[in-house]
Amino acid sequence: MARKKVTVVGAGFVGSTAAQRIVEKQLADVVLIDIVEGLPQGKALDMMQSAAVEGFDTHILGTNDYADTANSDVVVITAGIARKPGMSRDDLLNTNAGIVGGVVDQIVAHSPDSILIIVSNPLDVMTHLAWKRSGFASNRVFGMAGVLDSARYAYFIAEALGCSIKDVRAMVLGGHGDTMVPVPHFTTVNGVTLTELLPADTIEAINDRTRNGGAEIVKHLKTGSAYYAPSASSVAMVEAVLLGSNRLLPVCALVNGQYGIDNLYCGVPAMVGANGVERIIEVGLSQSDLAALQNSAMAVKELVGALKG
Repeated sequence: MARKKVTVVGAGFVGSTAAQRIVEKQLADVVLIDIVEGLPQGKALDMMQSAAVEGFDTHILGTNDYADTANSDVVVITAGIARKPGMSRDDLLNTNAGIVGGVVDQIVAHSPDSILIIVSNPLDVMTHLAWKRSGFASNRVFGMAGVLDSARYAYFIAEALGCSIKDVRAMVLGGHGDTMVPVPHFTTVNGVTLTELLPADTIEAINDRTRNGGAEIVKHLKTGSAYYAPSASSVAMVEAVLLGSNRLLPVCALVNGQYGIDNLYCGVPAMVGANGVERIIEVGLSQSDLAALQNSAMAVKELVGALKG
């Protein structure tokens, strides 16, 4: 039986690390593509030379030619410029819109049956753009943000409690930016709600640090942005699709009426499986959390409007 095929667009830190994780987990063969000649080829060759040590039989091909990506099952789009210190995700809007739009055109031409997972920032707007540009059904186009934001939230919670992160299940909804919505009432430590374990002021401090989780890393690195956690988060979504595991994850998905949001990509809980977003799960948020989610959606809507302009 032929192995699944995943294309990762963009051989920068996020893309190349995602490709490495996919082949090391033996989820699929990978095509790593980039516009820079030699970059994906060199990284792919380096990864293949680690196969004997790491013990994987999957294969990775580095290329600059979209013909090599043909008939991919899943495409992870990480292409675009990275954030620099003092730059918001939204500052990337116009530059990355041009890049992502061009990528989507190539993917549609070569892999018309693929599922698209968007990682490029500003995440929610780029996912909306990819959906419109591709013409794909909305379940086949979704974005990786909530998994990353929730992973950051989980780490900060485990740090505050001094507990094993294996027991933390965190939930962050909304747009991937300053208006994201950490949800303590749907965040648990082995079933115990976070609000039972930490005082409100500590939770709010963790919420704030989560919202600024990416910026904190950018500030440290000075010349780059996060890639270990973003790549791990995108691969979790790839795995859910390839294995058809129907994982309940916070996903940037097209929301149609749920949570009072209509026809907009935004971070919500969703089942992710073989068909992509199998269904959106509507949970009973508190009035304040629902208002925050709707406010976050409005911020995304404004950027989508700016994109059209």
